[in-house]
Amino acid sequence: GIVHGIGLAAALVGVTALIFYATLWSTTGQLAAAAVYGAGLLATLSISFLYNLYPVSRTKWFLRRFDHSSIFVLIAATYTPFLQRGLDDPFLFVMLIGIWAIAGLGVAIKCLFPGRFDRLAILLYLAMGWSGVLAVGPLLSALTATTLVLILIGGIIYSAGVIFHVWEKLRFQNAIWHGFVVTGAAVHYSAVLTCFSAAS
Repeated sequence: GIVHGIGLAAALVGVTALIFYATLWSTTGQLAAAAVYGAGLLATLSISFLYNLYPVSRTKWFLRRFDHSSIFVLIAATYTPFLQRGLDDPFLFVMLIGIWAIAGLGVAIKCLFPGRFDRLAILLYLAMGWSGVLAVGPLLSALTATTLVLILIGGIIYSAGVIFHVWEKLRFQNAIWHGFVVTGAAVHYSAVLTCFSAAS
């Protein structure tokens, strides 16, 4: 909870700056993509902050559904600004729709079948996250090398964190896992910011 509280405070400042820059530099579509990303980031960190600080109770079990669901939303929201850059490419357009469709499926699984299919959910997280390799070709002309490298680094950080997410016998594994999440989110925020600044 503390880790995500720090991340949430930083994200509030960061998203405000991002929307400001997007307003100055971007088209209406790009601004909308920035807003979707910012909303997804803030929602995920807020829900996780609340869930991890909440005392053990039925309410905490209920909040767990939203906490795990929000990861799907964050992945799709993070992809949105990048894929929006190349929406004139039919493949990227279909991929954007597909990413959000999978996110919707993941949210449904987590909300309707809480505590079940957890391994499937982890596989979906990873599959969604690394599906971007399919779009490298089209995105090479839409994004800068800096943006692409930051996307890759963030993905590696998230993926490495999954090791600690499933390593439940390790002391403080939950805090370590969330540390990876916040760090990965920070790197991907930088990627989104470079995506918009490059358009100025």
